[in-house]
Amino acid sequence: MSLSVEVETPRLVLRQWRAADREPFAALNGDPQVTEHLLPLTARESDALADRLAAGIDEHGWGFWAVEAPGVAPFIGFVGIKPLAPILPFAPGVEIGWRLARAYWGRGYASEAAQAALRVGFDQVGLDEIVAFTVAANLRSRAVMDRLGMKADPGLFDHPAVPVGSPLRAHVLYRIGRDDWRKPGAGDGNLDGAVVAAA
Repeated sequence: MSLSVEVETPRLVLRQWRAADREPFAALNGDPQVTEHLLPLTARESDALADRLAAGIDEHGWGFWAVEAPGVAPFIGFVGIKPLAPILPFAPGVEIGWRLARAYWGRGYASEAAQAALRVGFDQVGLDEIVAFTVAANLRSRAVMDRLGMKADPGLFDHPAVPVGSPLRAHVLYRIGRDDWRKPGAGDGNLDGAVVAAA
């Protein structure tokens, strides 16, 4: 199903990527605190990732949107949903992910945007389930997934894109179904400052 979606929340706009987003995105991806649990990216690799995410939005009408905070900053990172990479052992499906610049942690932006992205996935796209995954040691992101109302699968999986022997290879998988998301109180926790890897 294709949509033409630009998502607005009380404080944020989730939108298609712009050329001006590349420089702050590369800076975000060069911040060791933001990328503590991610494979490092060069500026060129960061630009290529932005191009892939933009192409995914063009294709589907939804994806990992660039996030703007009007009156605060024209670009603070990305939040959204996108199809899983085929190499993942639990593909096909759709993942939710987010990555915000450190300067915008602590303001509740991730919570606001992630809930909007889930709403698009379940109410507009019609998905039955959305998953998230992160490095097993990334306790901050795992807590975020809990607050979204997601539940962890037992055990771990090795991310096939991460080199064997890397401490970032072991990942945990979380899920939330549409029926659980609709339950009163589901996902009402405050998501903030989380970093979830994008494939």
